[in-house]
Amino acid sequence: DCLWHELGLRGLAAEKEVAFPVRYKEKEITSGYRVDLLVQRSVIVELKAVETLLPIFTSQLLSYLRMSGLKLGLLINFNVAQLKDGVRRVVNNF
Repeated sequence: DCLWHELGLRGLAAEKEVAFPVRYKEKEITSGYRVDLLVQRSVIVELKAVETLLPIFTSQLLSYLRMSGLKLGLLINFNVAQLKDGVRRVVNNF
C-alpha cells in the first residue's frame, strides 16, 4: 500500500491487485491471475518479502507478462538490507 501510495504521489497511475484473464484458443477461461501492481498500464510489479528470490518468482512474472502482452516487469524483494539489492528487472522478449 505504501509503494502504491508513493507512486501516486509521484504522479504515476498505479493499480493494485489487477486481474488479467487467461485466454485459451480465443476463449476467456477465467480471471486467472492478479498482479500486485500495474504501473502506467505498462509495467507489472510483483512484490515479495522472502529470504531469497527463487527462479519460480521470475517465471511467474514472465508468465504474467506473456499473458498480459506487456514487456516489462519488476520483481521487488523487501527482505533485503538495501532495497536496490532486492530489485530485479524482467523483460518479456516473446
